[in-house]
Amino acid sequence: MKSCIVTLSAGLAFFAIVALSPFGPVPAEPAQIYQAAVPAIDPAAMFGIGLGGLIVNAAAIRNLYISFSAAFRDGLGQAAPQWELIAARIPASTKEQDYGWLGKIPRVREWIGDRVVQNIMSHGYSIKEKPFELTVGVDRDDIETDNLGQYSMLFTELGRSIAAWPDELIWPFLVAGFSNLCYDGQPFFDTDHPVLDEDGNTISVANTDGGSGTPWFLVDDTRVIKPVIWQVRKDLSNLIRKDREEDENVFNRKEFIYGVDGRANVGYGFWQFAWGSKQTLNAANYAAARAALSGMKGDYGRPLGIMPKKLIVPSSLEAAALEIVNAERDAAGATNVWKGTATSVVVPWLS
Repeated sequence: MKSCIVTLSAGLAFFAIVALSPFGPVPAEPAQIYQAAVPAIDPAAMFGIGLGGLIVNAAAIRNLYISFSAAFRDGLGQAAPQWELIAARIPASTKEQDYGWLGKIPRVREWIGDRVVQNIMSHGYSIKEKPFELTVGVDRDDIETDNLGQYSMLFTELGRSIAAWPDELIWPFLVAGFSNLCYDGQPFFDTDHPVLDEDGNTISVANTDGGSGTPWFLVDDTRVIKPVIWQVRKDLSNLIRKDREEDENVFNRKEFIYGVDGRANVGYGFWQFAWGSKQTLNAANYAAARAALSGMKGDYGRPLGIMPKKLIVPSSLEAAALEIVNAERDAAGATNVWKGTATSVVVPWLS
């Protein structure tokens, strides 16, 4: 029997075999060529490219992971997150993090005589992490037939999805603040938040005017502490793979698996830094919200110095918001005194 001559050409992605034997030439169908060629080739010398697609070896799988990772990272950079407007990212080192310090900042007083120890209200409020994951599978047949263009787009979109993950959690959580409780035991948006006045007496303070329509929000986004806490213990930014030949998913189901996982959760921060309303978005209600938020005080009458900067709305209220903060004149033709007092921000996650 004469020896087989094998020619591999990576540039042309072409696999040609010429073989002679006493029984005639080797069959020329692609599947038969693949089966006949593999035993005669040293796996270490394979370039991972064959007639009709990829030869699945360690080098090809590694390059595939590199390609998918690049597409994933590209997707991470394509998203335009909006959650920073209302949420402060706080790293966590434990499964459950305590935020009892919320509401514990009194005002500075002139030091006359002995120090005055102020009885600060203690709040029991903690955020417990939740696990999250996103996993995709790539069929081995698609790898061998080089049908990978669709997967490159999939991994790019996977990256975008991860970048948008905080938005998907945080904005609905803000809307739920009309019923969910915050650190003082009241709904986050409420008309009856307990606050200590200058004499230490409990009074009620509102950060909403109620209503039953589409919610809109006015916030001061310049503060370090924000209305919502985005607590993160592990980001979903590390693409993990299960693509070895001996992995159960590859061996039994010919499926290469890639995924991310992380641990995080959301909670409420200072309700004083946000105004939520379900009233009609018009100049009168905007003016009331702005006055209430600007005049907000903490315990013992400490002015918080809030300057409302962002009017946050869903897409259905975009026109109303622009009319209030962008128009030169109001509906009656008079000068619009609220022009430029805040920036209108449309958040699709609220729609």
